[in-house]
Amino acid sequence: MALHPHHDEDEELEIRPQFAQAGETGTIPRNRLPRMGMAPATAFQVVHDELLLDGSARLNLATFVTTWMDPQAELLMAQCADKNMIDKDEYPQTAELERRCVNMLAHLWHVPGSGQATGCSTTGSSEAAMLAGMALKWRWRAKRSGAAGTPAGGASSGAPNLVMGSNVQVCWEKFCRYWEVEPRMVPVGPQTTYLTPEGAAANCDENTIGVVTVLGSTYDGAYEPVSEIAAALDSLASSGGPDVPLHVDAASGGFFAPFVDLELEWDFRVERVASINASGHKYGLVYPGVGWVIWRDSGALPSELVFDVDYLGGHMPTFALNFSRPGAQVVAQYYNFLRLGHDGYRRVQQASRDTARWLADKVADTGPFTLVSRAEGIPVLSFRAADGESWSVFDLSEALRARGWLVPAYDMPPALDDIAVLRVVVRNGFSRDMAGLFFDALHESVGDLRHGPGGRGRARGGFHH
Repeated sequence: MALHPHHDEDEELEIRPQFAQAGETGTIPRNRLPRMGMAPATAFQVVHDELLLDGSARLNLATFVTTWMDPQAELLMAQCADKNMIDKDEYPQTAELERRCVNMLAHLWHVPGSGQATGCSTTGSSEAAMLAGMALKWRWRAKRSGAAGTPAGGASSGAPNLVMGSNVQVCWEKFCRYWEVEPRMVPVGPQTTYLTPEGAAANCDENTIGVVTVLGSTYDGAYEPVSEIAAALDSLASSGGPDVPLHVDAASGGFFAPFVDLELEWDFRVERVASINASGHKYGLVYPGVGWVIWRDSGALPSELVFDVDYLGGHMPTFALNFSRPGAQVVAQYYNFLRLGHDGYRRVQQASRDTARWLADKVADTGPFTLVSRAEGIPVLSFRAADGESWSVFDLSEALRARGWLVPAYDMPPALDDIAVLRVVVRNGFSRDMAGLFFDALHESVGDLRHGPGGRGRARGGFHH
């Protein structure tokens, strides 16, 4: 007689401890499908445990992307994860929330006139930049065809080009390569780290489809002088030169400047600005997966780029590179607009800037660092190793990673690439207390680099928290 009663497989799954179940006790194939499946709880545990090897998103000071949202927003996103928002006829209310967000942003960015704004959501600012760039190229092509009487792109017209500073995000280089546009990268520095009005105007000609300005550089957080660049292009056009439209890449600044830098004129108040893109998943405070692009008016978006889909017996225009995308992030963006309002966004963004400047001042007051930027634009600070230090910012980045903090070290753009910096992005969820903990880790890491592990105390004499 058996000493133990027999249990079928389902009972075994119920009584075995989690890590003694089939799947946990064997080898998981990593490059091919397993022959047999496993219990949901086991599959979850296997994947969950592997993800423990990722860095903590909240301690990631490299990313501009949102890493914290209200629990209510997370619930709404879970409820919408199965909705493909491109199917506007099946999910008309999600489409309506997208329309409302477009109009709210158009109002925030001072689109002239009233009525339905011209714009759309995207998967992020990279896709939004592609769409804006396509509109610029199509408008240039139509203008050149009308002027020359022959199709643009031939020998008589030359190849299209796009003018921008060498500090732009790589998505613009991708656009130029994918859509066969010459990238005219204007060098930055050493006087400035961004595109200047003189540099922009000097590089434009009759084949320039547009000038890209950046509101919130990924290198140091700086705002490029949009209104001054527009004025330089106005002068160029009035003196008989080309009439070049302006696009603002406000991936980070578009959700930041309107709330804390109210007097800064960078948006559609500047008449030469034809389009603006921004990331809802950066300072728009939504988890990754949403961007926005808005045009000044319908004339700035060539009609041949827009497709019509049936929508409640009528038509809904759509302009996108992707036809399968969950509606969750758009719904979360609308939730944030309702939840925070203008005053709520102002409070959140001002708190981020205050924390960034507090941390920048602490860094500047210590010996081993030289401050490069102090959150004068978006809440980003960057700093380099002081002269005479034996360690590099790359060494320090690795030392911080050992303490859980993810802080990028990189060379500045060409003409400034002899300077290597650490960059810290401050965003919602990075509290003043966390900034203090990071400050401590920063100087403990310097102590390790100077004296080796255990020598931290000797390095902290000049650091005060």
